[in-house]
Amino acid sequence: MARIKNRIGLERTFFNLYLKIAVFLHFTREVAARRMPMTGFFGFLDRLLYFLAKMKDNKYVTTHGRTKINLYVPAFPSPAFYKACAKVRTIGRKQPAISVLLSVTSGCRFRCEHCYQKHDLGRDVPLDYLLDAVRQLDAMGIAFFNIEGGDPFLAYDRLKAVCSAVSTGEIFVNSTGDGITVERLRELKSLGVRAIMFSLHSPDPEELNRFMGRDHAWETLMKGISCCHEAGVDATVNTCLLRNAFFDGTFDRIMTLTRDLGVSIVQLIKPKPSGAWLGSDLAVFSQEDLNHVEAMVHRYNNDRAMVKYPFVAAQIHDERSDLFGCTAGGTDRFYINAKGDVQPCEFLNISYGNIQNEAFEAIYARMRESFDIPGDHWLCEHCAEDIHRLYKEGGARALPLDPETSAKVIEGWDRGNVPDFYAYADVKHRKQEDGDGEQ
Repeated sequence: MARIKNRIGLERTFFNLYLKIAVFLHFTREVAARRMPMTGFFGFLDRLLYFLAKMKDNKYVTTHGRTKINLYVPAFPSPAFYKACAKVRTIGRKQPAISVLLSVTSGCRFRCEHCYQKHDLGRDVPLDYLLDAVRQLDAMGIAFFNIEGGDPFLAYDRLKAVCSAVSTGEIFVNSTGDGITVERLRELKSLGVRAIMFSLHSPDPEELNRFMGRDHAWETLMKGISCCHEAGVDATVNTCLLRNAFFDGTFDRIMTLTRDLGVSIVQLIKPKPSGAWLGSDLAVFSQEDLNHVEAMVHRYNNDRAMVKYPFVAAQIHDERSDLFGCTAGGTDRFYINAKGDVQPCEFLNISYGNIQNEAFEAIYARMRESFDIPGDHWLCEHCAEDIHRLYKEGGARALPLDPETSAKVIEGWDRGNVPDFYAYADVKHRKQEDGDGEQ
């Protein structure tokens, strides 16, 4: 089992200082070597330091000599981390994405209740199309590759090929544990895979088996985590919990279990009205409920008594309006499903096009037009009713909605207000345009 070192409080403060000095020295060397222009350098550093300051409530977790400060930011120090920093090199509103979620197969032997791919019917995209897209993503600055299925270990050759196509990037692989072996994990580690993210939606074996639709789900999960420890690959988990789980002790039991299992990060996914739950009210949380969950997340990430527990990476925290807002659509991340559909987010069941039918760069550019200005509305929730209605009215056999039907959702949506991080960058841009010397 890898040694996990968590940093909070004063120790995190000192690490932040070290991190800022290292970033300054790294990019100063880039300027000195003429790999980066001097023009705009100090504005870039200002935006980068502002971005790093937004991590102040996160628990920093170090494994294998590198430190994660955010789930979607590659570990520091690493080439992928510095690649991600280039996001704020762009002056203006349309900063590039640094993260992608992509599915290598729809194949899965589990039947999870909440599966957002339940209606994603169709053949897996031919591998050549997927590899071409991955190479383009790598070249355009994507620094964090989150690879999933279905279960990607059921299409191991495709998984390995995709990992091999990434030249500079941190790779996480989502899995139930099905198909994992120590030998495969060691091979993937040599290709840049840092962690496996397992699905853990209950601390009770029988309940997890029921939720995932197979009586061996718990056993498969535990074996997968054990293989990670033996292979020297980080074990992380994602958990999707309904409202009551944050009031009846379930979330606390999951945190205790993951601590004991040697898990380094717990991704907390708010239930979404998408996929299997499209049209359902199971995802409803009041503002009071969200505040309660936020308080629990803050406690696990900042309370000295909780220092040995995993870092909780919570969407409801990161996507607040005073932080980064909704990061879909290439604002910071987006999704390519197993059929080749380019979606703003795995939970937003609309498509901008398919890489089998059109060049990826054209589809991506069209999506970025819709997401030109970042917003703080969670579109997966704001648009769920329209998506469900169009899905039923059109008699569609599968999701996501085709691009023509998706356009009906896009034309009527409200993105909300510009989140603080992007508003800050835009203010700086306007000042520069007014004549402070940066271009």
